[in-house]
Amino acid sequence: MAYKIDSDACISCGACAAECPVSAISEGDTSYVIDADTCIECGACAGTCPVGAPAEG
Repeated sequence: MAYKIDSDACISCGACAAECPVSAISEGDTSYVIDADTCIECGACAGTCPVGAPAEG
């Protein structure tokens, strides 16, 4: 199952987007978002996020 970002927890630092090997993460209106169709479920985003916003969803 693709990862999702908890928009309430996201601090919009961009660390997750920089780590995503398939560029599935982009800046949204209020937080970063993950394109579920592109996400390969590698967990790189979750491992780099300082607040734990990305999670399997």
